[in-house]
Amino acid sequence: MPKTSSRLLSLLSLLQARRDWPGARLAERLDISPRTVRRDVDRLRELGYPIVAFKGPDGGYRLDAGAELPPLLFDDEQAVALAVALQIATTTGAGIGEAATRALNTVRQVMPARLRRRIDTLQVTAVEQPESRPNTQVDSSVLMALSAAVHAREVLRFDYAPAPSPGATDDDRAPSPPRRVQPHHLVTWGGRWYLVAWDLDREGWRIFRADRITPRTPTGPRFTPRELPGGEVVAFVADRFRGFDGSDGSGDWPCRGEVILDLPVADVSRYTRDGFVEELGPKRCRLVLGSWSWVGLAATIGRFDADIEVVGPTELKDAFAHLARRYADAATDAPATPASIP
Repeated sequence: MPKTSSRLLSLLSLLQARRDWPGARLAERLDISPRTVRRDVDRLRELGYPIVAFKGPDGGYRLDAGAELPPLLFDDEQAVALAVALQIATTTGAGIGEAATRALNTVRQVMPARLRRRIDTLQVTAVEQPESRPNTQVDSSVLMALSAAVHAREVLRFDYAPAPSPGATDDDRAPSPPRRVQPHHLVTWGGRWYLVAWDLDREGWRIFRADRITPRTPTGPRFTPRELPGGEVVAFVADRFRGFDGSDGSGDWPCRGEVILDLPVADVSRYTRDGFVEELGPKRCRLVLGSWSWVGLAATIGRFDADIEVVGPTELKDAFAHLARRYADAATDAPATPASIP
């Protein structure tokens, strides 16, 4: 794209982002002279954009919101898709968060009022997850209903489909009573949509998969939002999916142990996002790792396929012994040893 055309698009984007722009401020943002700003404004006027100049100590320009700018021809589903895509763009790691926010603001201003209202109610919190699951399709009308309830702070009623069992059909699923919740956040995590809400009947925080929700109408009364444990939705969701109960927002694993592995530190650190790895030699390292249970922690460490020395605690040694008996029984087809540990 020629430099001048690119600069004109940047100027138009800035004019759409706020009402009044002092000429000197525009020149500073675009890294051009005030004279070039005047020429670029004239070019935009020739293209049909209603830009007016205002006088005063901070004289500058504004883009009128008149009828000369035609509304963008988005249908409802396209508007939802655009709002969602721009709001979750901050999790791509490409450093485009600010640009995505400005883009959403730009297209919002030239949309019809009806679609602007729909976009304003669609507030999505995007939670980054390094290892994504396969994307699960959710009807856009469901996302809009959930987001509208979050935005209006209204009690939401919905039917919640049970988790599918292997080999089960839709007829095998027993219906469950409708849920009543105070919806707080609509989030994305690992390619799926979730609703974070306070369950009124169970009196606790819950995270519901959006693809299993069928909203009921009308919504219930308005409510005063409760404070999430820890006060931050990203940390709350991350803790829940890592196995924490989220009751105190402490963000620590319920089970944490320390081992020494006969592996290079580079081979271990790439698979321990939440752990601590210390080099003890060319092919030896210390690993401190947490999990939701001692057996789960032992199984996670065992996947490194290396000699293991357990530093502690005793619960982790017991978990390795428990798994050793289970694996030995599986290898010899012997009856399973009745044993259980936390």
